[in-house]
Amino acid sequence: MEHNETGCQAPPEAPKLCANNCGFFGSAATMNLCSKCHKELVVKQEQAKVAAVSIESAVNATPNNWGKKPAVTLDVQAGSPDMPLISTEASSTPPPNNEEKVKETPTRCNTCRKRVGLTGFNCRCGHLFCAVHRYSDKHNCQYDYRAAAQDAIAKANPVVKAEKLDKI
Repeated sequence: MEHNETGCQAPPEAPKLCANNCGFFGSAATMNLCSKCHKELVVKQEQAKVAAVSIESAVNATPNNWGKKPAVTLDVQAGSPDMPLISTEASSTPPPNNEEKVKETPTRCNTCRKRVGLTGFNCRCGHLFCAVHRYSDKHNCQYDYRAAAQDAIAKANPVVKAEKLDKI
């Protein structure tokens, strides 16, 4: 029976052992390497590229860059403890401060000075109040609600004037 005429695929070839002789089977997609050996090969190639770039940048350094140190970090993967990954990306985050944050004073109601914490209500006058004093009539609010409403209505409804019509 001919497979080419019927459109069927050819029978798969016998599995090949890994080219590194580690005992696992390799595939043509990974250059006849098993997945572990292929991953190690890719990591080595990336490290070689990074090393070449860092050497090239060191050779081509200008006097303006002499005072600056490139940020080099080593990352060790769990799967390969003997091969660290070298990253030359500059870290934009500053190192963590050992100083503890200064505690903020507890938030309190502006009228009765009761601690409100997260349940406080911010008024339009800019102060914080408890549940009892949250309404404007309970804390003698100085905010002019009427003028604010008039301004909002004026902005939402602009005056539209039509052109004058000629009398016939």
